Amino acid sequence: MKQAIIIFTRVPMPGKTKTRMMPLLSPRQCAKLHICFLKDIRKECEKCFGDIFVCYTPDEDVQKKYLEKILGKQRGYFPQRGEHLGERMFRAFETVFAKGYEECILIGTDVPELRSDDLNRAFDVLKTQDVVFGKTHDGGYYLVGMKKARREVFGLGQYGHGAVLEDTIKALYQAGITVGYTKKHWDMDTPLDLKEYRKRMRVSKEGKQTETGRYAAGITPVSIIIPVYNEEKGIVKFQEQLKELQGKCEILFVDGGSTDRTLELIEPGYTVIRSEKGRGKQMNAGARESCGDILFFLHCDSQLPPRPLAEIRRVMRDHQAGCFGIAFHSRNFFMLTCRVISNHRIKDRKVMFGDQGIFVDRELFFEAGMFPEIPIMEDYQFSLTLKEKGVKLGMAGRRIHTSDRRFPKGTIPKLKLMWKMNRLRKMYRDGVPIERISDMYRDIR
Repeated sequence: MKQAIIIFTRVPMPGKTKTRMMPLLSPRQCAKLHICFLKDIRKECEKCFGDIFVCYTPDEDVQKKYLEKILGKQRGYFPQRGEHLGERMFRAFETVFAKGYEECILIGTDVPELRSDDLNRAFDVLKTQDVVFGKTHDGGYYLVGMKKARREVFGLGQYGHGAVLEDTIKALYQAGITVGYTKKHWDMDTPLDLKEYRKRMRVSKEGKQTETGRYAAGITPVSIIIPVYNEEKGIVKFQEQLKELQGKCEILFVDGGSTDRTLELIEPGYTVIRSEKGRGKQMNAGARESCGDILFFLHCDSQLPPRPLAEIRRVMRDHQAGCFGIAFHSRNFFMLTCRVISNHRIKDRKVMFGDQGIFVDRELFFEAGMFPEIPIMEDYQFSLTLKEKGVKLGMAGRRIHTSDRRFPKGTIPKLKLMWKMNRLRKMYRDGVPIERISDMYRDIR
């Protein structure tokens, strides 16, 4: 049986493809995403028994050469012909069947989760049915196959609406044409589709290794949310490390009513939000105003490691929440001990604190109720909430350095403070009023 697969695609040029992803993605990112789709689909098609043809949006010959660089030397490339989508698909089938093929399937390129098993199943269906479809969850189809070019399959005048497949099938049954199906898939057209795709990739070992899986994870929008209050001593130096991140993510400062020069020292170009004082309140205010799919809560006395966004995105490929390991600019034995305990606590007790740089999936953050707006322990309680929900925490491979300004000088005073902080957390778990704990914490700060 002579079989063929038609890859039916636009040429992935910036501004001409995946435009519904804008402005979340730039035109260049939209084109790159489509290229990833094509590379993944090519790999799956080449696992099948059948010749591959590429039918592309017509334009100058340079577009064909551009596609060949992505899809390789396939059996043939030819431009789409026709006034509307249905006619262009029909003409593609006509072209291939004229070459002597007995079975042919045509696939779109908006379904990067397509696998060779889906294609083989489609050919199997054609052994007993006249037409085969691969459904999408939005009511359309990503695959159509047949044993001869049937105009009835493409008789609808309008494509892109939610009932296109349902209406097509009704027309085929009325014409006495039998229909079968291969696996249903999600297509990827909108920012919401991309967000849902990333969720599925977290549990798909195979999907994470695809071109699309890696690229989608690597461009996940990140919002950095920085609560500040009377930080004039360190705010200028802190901003130096943010310069290389400008334009690569969203950065929001949330001021809790500073009475010093903090606000005037924040450079133009950053978003500044005003909130009631309190880290929980400030971070929640920033989250509500943010746009990113990953929310990264950063303290103003922290020093980021190299390439922090890449580190965050790497962790978030597999997890819904996580943080950096922590380190201090101190060689004191007990500060080293504090570092080891803090980093071990993430893996052992599933608890992370704000000075470790908490990052979390946006949807999960709001689902978990945000940070509790309490005077202290807002990060601790947030970790406990995630733990109750069964959320597994990830930890970046690099360390975030944080100030030891809350620790007194001297080894014994440091040890006493560590012990007292541990006691305060125990009191919190035991239900001691948070106001009392807050008063005790202020005494030791």
